[in-house]
Amino acid sequence: MKIETAIRQKLTRAFSPAHLQVLNESHMHSVPANSETHFKVVVVSAEFAGLRQVQRHQRVYGLLADELKAGVHALSIHTYTEDEWQNDVPASPECLGGSKKS
Repeated sequence: MKIETAIRQKLTRAFSPAHLQVLNESHMHSVPANSETHFKVVVVSAEFAGLRQVQRHQRVYGLLADELKAGVHALSIHTYTEDEWQNDVPASPECLGGSKKS
């Protein structure tokens, strides 16, 4: 199973999101073509009500622990309740690592 698919399935089962984006941003980094090493996830869920951002992120990290151990190098997490969600995904910074560093 593709890592992106596994991430999507796990987040869907755990959080029943009103909105979910799983973006493979590996192409923006110094990795081989078709890599699955850098992801941004946007999760909008009622499950986050009453939780601080760090608690929300801890839940996502815990859920995706196997993927992080198996090769996901970077995970950008954006979590919202439906009331907080503004349908705006923060832009990812330019990669400055590896051979792209100037």
